[in-house]
Amino acid sequence: MDKSKKMISAVVCLALSVAVMAASASSFLAARNVPLPERGPSVTEVKMLSDWFEGVKGTNADTPVYVLQGKKEGGKMLILGGTHANEVSGYMSAFTFIENAVVEEGTVYVLPYANHSAMTHNDPGEGNIQYFTLTTKSGERTFRYGSRATNPVDQWPDPDVYVHYPSGQQLSGSETRNINRSYPGRPDGNATEKEAYGIMELIRSEGVNIGFDLHEASPEYPVIDATVAHQSSMDVASVGCMNLLMEGMQMSLEQSPTNFHGLTHREWGDNSDINVAILMETANASQGRLRGATTIAQVLGGKDKCYDLSEKLGMLYVPWNQITGAPFSGVGHPIEERCGRHLEGIKQYSEAYNEAHPEAPVTYTGVPGYSELFLEADPSELGGARLASFLL
Repeated sequence: MDKSKKMISAVVCLALSVAVMAASASSFLAARNVPLPERGPSVTEVKMLSDWFEGVKGTNADTPVYVLQGKKEGGKMLILGGTHANEVSGYMSAFTFIENAVVEEGTVYVLPYANHSAMTHNDPGEGNIQYFTLTTKSGERTFRYGSRATNPVDQWPDPDVYVHYPSGQQLSGSETRNINRSYPGRPDGNATEKEAYGIMELIRSEGVNIGFDLHEASPEYPVIDATVAHQSSMDVASVGCMNLLMEGMQMSLEQSPTNFHGLTHREWGDNSDINVAILMETANASQGRLRGATTIAQVLGGKDKCYDLSEKLGMLYVPWNQITGAPFSGVGHPIEERCGRHLEGIKQYSEAYNEAHPEAPVTYTGVPGYSELFLEADPSELGGARLASFLL
């Protein structure tokens, strides 16, 4: 090959390399722009977590806080979505609440992305999707599928062993980027600890009375279709759980382990004056290790042939193709069922709280629950269309 041909080949290779780098950079930068909810009828302002803790200001740990102010004075409620940014029903339930709730009494603070940094990247080694779209009232909207943990760009490297502050509990090093192992956080800690500390500051400064942390888990995980509550919350949680069962929605109730630190329900109750601290888990095939390929149809539709087989082998802790109370079978666990469970849980537990604490109520209307999102749906609507009909 003569010099001119070598030069042409080198130029072509260089041009291709630059194109690949440009495309990668564009994709990386686009992922940093996280879609946000529309402002619903009770949203009075959108603040940032840094309004409560300046230590996250200007960093990717800062995250929007939607404030929904009621017409009357009352108590304070906190809702976290996106603690784990790959658990879709958590942040989609937060979106649905923000865009629909009409708050009558009290104030509700909603963080659609409790770990904002985790929403800015993905886990390609898991074969995860990047985005999904829904056709809402205003047209097609795109939503991000994030990661369980803080973006390594914002916090690196992971230690060999993660030592929780202040308990000294030791966990796998990667858990240092899991915000649900980082509470109560610390103002001079890493990015994840700072974000957890900021949420604690919001709870303490505003005098939050009742808080919810919305999660999804694998169908083979024992704590599934379940509520976990701090021991000081068990009276209210017991009443709310019983009401959910009476509504035809299967729900179990567990008390937060006193020796497992870093979780919302444990540390909120131990490190603030909150009356009720609750975490809810619902079943999602894309979270499990027995799943098939992670696709949009699986994430939103909740169907998976591998889990069909796993159920037959007795490996699951939740019914897969027959959901208690549903007028149809074979639907798996679509996004409507999962968001419906979270939103119905918020309703029933907050009503139980109101009965126990009439001096500081939080009341609202307009948010769809388990029946509206799931039981009353036509099976053809499940997998995103029914949920999208409630989004602006």
